[in-house]
Amino acid sequence: MIFRRHQARCPLRRVGRRAWKCGCPIWIDARIEGKRILASMHLTDWQEAQTAAQKWIEAGGGAAKSVPSPPALKDQATPEVSLEQAWENFLARAKARNLRPATIYKYELLSRQISAFAARRKICFLREFNLDLLEQFQTEWKEGPLSSAKKLERLKAFFRAAHIRRWVDEDPASPMQGPKVHLRPTLPFGRDEVSKILAVINIYPDKAGKLGRPNGIRLRAFCLLLRFSGMRIGDAVGLRTEMLDGNKLFLYTQKTGCPVHCILPDFVAEALRTMPRLNERYFFWTGNSTLHTAKGIWQRSLKSLFKLAGIANGYAHRFRDTFSVELLLAGVPIEQVSVLLGHSGSRITSKHYSPWVRSRQEQLARDLKKAWSQDPLVLTEQDASRHLLGDRVRPIN
Repeated sequence: MIFRRHQARCPLRRVGRRAWKCGCPIWIDARIEGKRILASMHLTDWQEAQTAAQKWIEAGGGAAKSVPSPPALKDQATPEVSLEQAWENFLARAKARNLRPATIYKYELLSRQISAFAARRKICFLREFNLDLLEQFQTEWKEGPLSSAKKLERLKAFFRAAHIRRWVDEDPASPMQGPKVHLRPTLPFGRDEVSKILAVINIYPDKAGKLGRPNGIRLRAFCLLLRFSGMRIGDAVGLRTEMLDGNKLFLYTQKTGCPVHCILPDFVAEALRTMPRLNERYFFWTGNSTLHTAKGIWQRSLKSLFKLAGIANGYAHRFRDTFSVELLLAGVPIEQVSVLLGHSGSRITSKHYSPWVRSRQEQLARDLKKAWSQDPLVLTEQDASRHLLGDRVRPIN
């Protein structure tokens, strides 16, 4: 008559469908007025489910007004969906959309975290979530403001998709508010810092035994690639050998179908071609592990390298910042830098790198000089200084 539909992670799955101690959803399988009913009861308590099932059968499937009928019997068009089923569907669609592996990994991590939260509160169905529960879940996050804001965006995307598919009557995550984010200023490496990083690579391999020297050569090529291509660390780790043609590095293909290339300095291209590789297809990845695992290994290597070089707050993305800032200081238009970085528009590039645009700084200096040359106070003080010091004081021009 009633049975448990165990979830994949339930430790009592082997006990059978009659287990009453776990918190998995309870379903009913009965004939009511000659019609078979197989549906979720929206309950997890075994005794409560038995009592409700008996009343439903006696009332002819909820015909009596005094006996509430199960919601699944009221609306067969919108069956109850468990949290686990919803996430399986959502992640499958994310993979079908060819989202970046790093993005899918973050969604998978969020699914594990919210599933653990739901298990502690014996929540099985997606409809059981409301704004209060989601805000309680949000209070358990230990990430910083920016990471928490991104995590909230992923949570809202999940419940928005669930609402579109009518797995929930309302979107409980829509009113949620994220933390106030203060964007940190871009911190490129100074030229002396880059020199220190490359210099200590000769010391870095000493702790690695026989593999130390090849690892050091690969690490040097990796740092040069990050510095002179502006690639994200994940893209650099997964760089295929076919993407380098001479000193021309293929970055990506624009929506218009036009490929984007970055011209590397000759010594950087030579470092990539001559370094010892562990796989003929990739420069910095064996291809055996997941790309996420390989990225973590390179991040730890860079962390040790920055520590050895005495670089405070060193991380891989600062190479990307250095690439961008050096181009802007050299007078490269911000629109072209935006294309090389793979941004969807120059407005994003301007948001992070506007203070470093050389043309804007020069224009600002000219505007200030023009403003001071017309300021009455400045003219008065210049006249007073010229009277006291003679013609040695030159006017602002």
